[in-house]
Amino acid sequence: MTSNLKCLIANRGEIAVRVVRTAAARGIETVAIHSPDDAGALHTQIADKAVQLEGAGVAAYLDVSAIIEIA
Repeated sequence: MTSNLKCLIANRGEIAVRVVRTAAARGIETVAIHSPDDAGALHTQIADKAVQLEGAGVAAYLDVSAIIEIA
């Protein structure tokens, strides 16, 4: 069963990995956003698509307008 749903994952670490795996099991496409520091993180590798945010560290995740544009 395929779905036209897409899930943007604006988290990191184990929670993001669990979200990606659960969505994939349900046929939902996943897009992981990440800072340059998290580029090699597991959730970015297993998501269907990964988009790098600008900025360093946790501050990259605070640019709400950039995240909404990606979504």
